[in-house]
Amino acid sequence: MKATTKDLRLHTQEILAAADRGETVLITYRGRCRAVLRGWPEQGDRSATAGRNPAFGLWADRSEDVAAGVRRLREPRRFD
Repeated sequence: MKATTKDLRLHTQEILAAADRGETVLITYRGRCRAVLRGWPEQGDRSATAGRNPAFGLWADRSEDVAAGVRRLREPRRFD
């Protein structure tokens, strides 16, 4: 299936549905192929993989309180 960038903007749901059905969607811009959209293969239950996300637990190895660290980061800079 081919779709233009305008089609992608206006008909995103239909294009994603085509990718979910296993179709390969070629995204074109001014007549030239710019991207390929394919469906993502399902790998079982998503809740089981949520614990493996490296973004979770970023502050686990820190000894300071998370709220105190965020407050410190949000303080304005002082140039003396």
